[in-house]
Amino acid sequence: MQLSNEEEDYNLSLSKFESMLKTNKVLFFDSEEFEEIILHYLDMGKSALAKKALKLALDQHPKSTGLKLVQVEMLVYDDKLELAEKLLNELYAIEPTNEEIYIQKANIYSKRDQHEKAVELLKIALKYTDDYADVYNLIGMEYLFMDNFELAKNNFIKCLEEDLEDQSALYNIVYCFEFLDQNQDAIVYLNQYIDKNPYSEIAWHQVGRLHYSEKEYKNAIKAFDYATLIDDEFLGAFMEKAKAFERLKKHKEAIESYERTIELDDATSYALLRIGKCHEKLGNKVQALKYFNQTVHEDPLLDKGWIAITDFYVRQKNYQKALFYVNKALAIDNHNKMYWKRFASINKYMNFFEEAEFGYRKAVEFGDHSLETWLFWVDILQYLGEFESAIQTLLQASEYFPEENEIEYRLAGLYFMLTDGTKAKFHLSNAMRLNVENIKLLEELFPVVWTKKMVQNYIAKYKNS
Repeated sequence: MQLSNEEEDYNLSLSKFESMLKTNKVLFFDSEEFEEIILHYLDMGKSALAKKALKLALDQHPKSTGLKLVQVEMLVYDDKLELAEKLLNELYAIEPTNEEIYIQKANIYSKRDQHEKAVELLKIALKYTDDYADVYNLIGMEYLFMDNFELAKNNFIKCLEEDLEDQSALYNIVYCFEFLDQNQDAIVYLNQYIDKNPYSEIAWHQVGRLHYSEKEYKNAIKAFDYATLIDDEFLGAFMEKAKAFERLKKHKEAIESYERTIELDDATSYALLRIGKCHEKLGNKVQALKYFNQTVHEDPLLDKGWIAITDFYVRQKNYQKALFYVNKALAIDNHNKMYWKRFASINKYMNFFEEAEFGYRKAVEFGDHSLETWLFWVDILQYLGEFESAIQTLLQASEYFPEENEIEYRLAGLYFMLTDGTKAKFHLSNAMRLNVENIKLLEELFPVVWTKKMVQNYIAKYKNS
């Protein structure tokens, strides 16, 4: 690839400067060369070299406004805002129409969280600048800091009108539209942009993303197709296209797109997992299992991979294998509530109730507070005859679900089993108040309680009251 004259000059200046540092010979550079060298080191995060270059530059060009503005930028970078402001005021007295002075003053106000003042100064900079795109972009960023997404969006749009190739402005525009929940407006805007710049793969990709979020999957795929036609190595577009195909249940096409992402880059655990899921949907069980195993090999910490293998074997009713894999997962991460819940349910399927009870207890301990988990746990405690523990667990669950009839019916049944009639009637009244139709739950879970004449009389009395 041929370098432009500008790039060659820039590389030459840089080499010459670094050679000077090694030999301690003082060589001459014009002020613009120094500016580029200093900014290069700042971009590279080499602030010590940038400061050394600035000192040499000001020794050679003590009156250069450009270099002094670079000095201001470095002072702001180091949070020396008062010194930067003082230097800017001196420069303003000499060059009041220099837009960079207003931009740097705005930067100082922005650092102080005075974003409205920053915007005022940037609007003055617009009067003197030739680079409107840059200033509009800065104004947009200030409005983002103020959470004014409408005005931020408008300024990023102006920025893009000045410079159609500014991809960061394009991303920021879409971000603002999405934050404002204006996805359809964003699609309209991007289509207008594409009319002017039809070969923008970024714009097509963003259109696809927005259609996907609106559940318009066919339109999303069309947009991703254009993005990948323009750039046949656009990994993100292939990935998004695969997801859209999945949503349309076109699993073969989804597999092709996911496989393309693997061709373009190292296989990701996400892509391998999704390919496995697609194969399972297509009934290709051997292939599905192959990809699930590759997923956990690629990323042993990805819980979705272990869950996919475990659930695969559960669906095949091969509980021994399912238990083997969930135990492997727990050996890697024994604080994972999803693993413990599966450990519990698999043991329940195999009639290992004490192990199942332990699994549900662990799932709750590590943060699974879903109603289903509480109820599974309690029903196993009841089956094991641990009525007191079941009651304590239900009372704990009721803190999360204070108005849940399934908890109340179980409490009523358990208190009847323990012959604590007062508490039993209290919870039975609560349960019927919440959902009298679900009274059958008491009959299903506590048939001995249900047949008691005293219980039937209490239910009848409640219904007639």
